[in-house]
Amino acid sequence: MSPEEIHESNVRFQDAWRFFARGSPTGEVLEQPGVSIAASNVPWSMLNAAFLPAPVDTEAALSHAATAAAHYFAPRRQGWMLALCEDWVPPALRARAASLLAPLGLVPSVVATGMVAERLLPASRPLPRMEMRAASDASVRGDLADLNSLSYDVALVTGRQVFDVPAVFSGDNLGFVGYRLEQAATCASVMRANDVAYVSMVATLPPHRQLGCAEAVIRHALTEAHRTWGLERTVLHATPAGLPVYRRMGYRPVTRFQFYMAPPAPGR
Repeated sequence: MSPEEIHESNVRFQDAWRFFARGSPTGEVLEQPGVSIAASNVPWSMLNAAFLPAPVDTEAALSHAATAAAHYFAPRRQGWMLALCEDWVPPALRARAASLLAPLGLVPSVVATGMVAERLLPASRPLPRMEMRAASDASVRGDLADLNSLSYDVALVTGRQVFDVPAVFSGDNLGFVGYRLEQAATCASVMRANDVAYVSMVATLPPHRQLGCAEAVIRHALTEAHRTWGLERTVLHATPAGLPVYRRMGYRPVTRFQFYMAPPAPGR
């Protein structure tokens, strides 16, 4: 994959997490030597994130970045993650990363694939009919928060703290919930990030999976992004479960991220 697209995948990932952190009442965004931090400072490790601002090629550089992030998060006693782009770390160092990061409490967890589509392919099957509602409405915003909490096994109160925030769904971020059988079934958001639309917050409840619900709400969100901002190129980061859906829609992989997670402090 091209270095430019790998760079884009990293930058858009960090842009999105900074946006969430700035929307959080307790959030903070800062740059430290060798590491970027976007912390919502909530009890959800994935939303308290550290990133490499650029490729690293030495063990010392990776260790310095992770240690600086650990020093930031330790006094807050929250769980956190280090998102490591595999193409920004040489293979030999990547192989040693788990043992290098373990003393900081970081262990390998989720893998996400950075993907891009210049434009979406037509739907390959009929998609379910759903009522789409915008998260500018308070009740819809709460449903979007709950869908993410239930799908990612996070306490409902934590999901509401992160996503049930009016500022998160105004201006440069549009959120939508798809309702099926009179139930909030699926959701997605799309963020304006310079000249691309960044897709995130995709979640679907188990009874509504494998039916095309997620694809339907993503297509609706991207149609609104195109209508509102004129954007067609789109970027996202997919879990393994989401990869087949996104490939059918026309996305192609450009890089992968290994998330290293540190648990909250004992008693937190």
